Amino acid sequence: MATELKELTKRSVNYSQWYNELVVKAELAEQSDVRGCMVIRPYGYAIWEKIQSELDKKFKETGVQNAYFPLLIPKSFLSKEAEHVEGFAKECAVVTHYRLKTNETHDGVVVDPAAKLEEELIIRPTSETIIWNTYKNWVKSYRDLPILCNQWCNVMRWEMRTRLFLRTSEFLWQEGHTAHATREEAEDRAKLMLKVYADFAEQYMAVPVIQGVKSETERFAGALDTYTIEAMMQDGKALQSGTSHFLGQNFGKAFDVTFLNKENQQEYAWATSWGVSTRLMGALIMTHSDDNGLVLPPHLAPIQVVIVPIWKTDEQLALIDNKVSDIIANLKTLGVSVKYDNDDKKRPGFKFADYELKGVPVRLVIGARDLENGTVEVMRRDTLEKITVSIDGIETYVKNLLEDIQANIYKKALDYRNAHIYECENYEEFKEKIKDGGFFLCHWDGTPETEAQIKEETQATIRCVPYMFEQTPGTDMVSGKPAKYRVLIARAY
Repeated sequence: MATELKELTKRSVNYSQWYNELVVKAELAEQSDVRGCMVIRPYGYAIWEKIQSELDKKFKETGVQNAYFPLLIPKSFLSKEAEHVEGFAKECAVVTHYRLKTNETHDGVVVDPAAKLEEELIIRPTSETIIWNTYKNWVKSYRDLPILCNQWCNVMRWEMRTRLFLRTSEFLWQEGHTAHATREEAEDRAKLMLKVYADFAEQYMAVPVIQGVKSETERFAGALDTYTIEAMMQDGKALQSGTSHFLGQNFGKAFDVTFLNKENQQEYAWATSWGVSTRLMGALIMTHSDDNGLVLPPHLAPIQVVIVPIWKTDEQLALIDNKVSDIIANLKTLGVSVKYDNDDKKRPGFKFADYELKGVPVRLVIGARDLENGTVEVMRRDTLEKITVSIDGIETYVKNLLEDIQANIYKKALDYRNAHIYECENYEEFKEKIKDGGFFLCHWDGTPETEAQIKEETQATIRCVPYMFEQTPGTDMVSGKPAKYRVLIARAY
């Protein structure tokens, strides 16, 4: 493992290659033999489970309930909302038959032409259509609203260029779908869920994000407004890390979801949808990790503390085992997840490199001499600093250290992001500086023509109209026209 670790490409040499190698070597995920799909390995899935668990709690605190809807969607459903089908048409995987049969030579199988479906089915790229077709059976009166549903599932979007976690044809996510009696209630829900995402990103992932609203060109297909959180990776690129959509009455009208309001008048329901995916795993990796491997925030690390014993004799190991058992019990009482690695088939150096690669936040090392001296060696993964401390009260020390690590990696990411946000009013200067990455605050005239020109000439996109920066009057750096907004522009994943 130590030899493999040395082979991890440096971020400064090739950031993309570093990322791809790290995902595989840290045993998070690997490519599947199915084109564009990935295998999420147990360690990677354990991180996703923690993400899922914490988000699920936050959703339910707002009144959301989990449900499940079909994987397959009749093709006619997608065509009911024109903008929606146009947005996803090129990414749809289509099921046309329901049976195979052996071929004439009996050395393989072929599609049975007699088993052609009367209506083709789409493997869900997103579930607005199938869910709103269901909601029409649930909604008759304003008393049936709001409906606040979420589902954890997989989706399929046929990607041409894939990268583990960041962009795969099949990925895991959650998608929330809510129905409301009023526009105001739906808009408030969409904004609330964006805040849930932002709070989670910062408090659990230790990833600072910028909240804002997308331009019309960048909106979700079928939305009136798309709200986003944008994070900066260590190469200066943006990663859209969560979106929440105000869908207006588009899906209510498309699927005839109507209700009698308090005035006994027929009205279409108002809609939102919102989601995050396993792309958050990519955000975790690229925001915090270093040339030695993963750096995981303690709030999401599957193993927060690993304890490695150093011994020469079975008697020494037995004494260490006895001491460590109390430490483990006390740490678990404090809510700390801990692993004791006394496997004699692996050398200590191998273990150190392995847990460093996998981003375990805290490592404790205890040897026979430590027992005699009443000490333990502590290493924190974020800074790689080692310190020898008293073994008495080590549990409280570690608990506090984990919170310090969580705060430190957030501050490091925040400082990096803030140092790479630039105000720019000169287009020629912008075209040069954008090559090195970063977030650029620029005035925009609000036209899709200007937006398209920026994208074509620089490969950068308008990420959002950000909430955290003041909207000041100015002139569009491209067209020279008066600006409607001050926007955040960046190259993105």
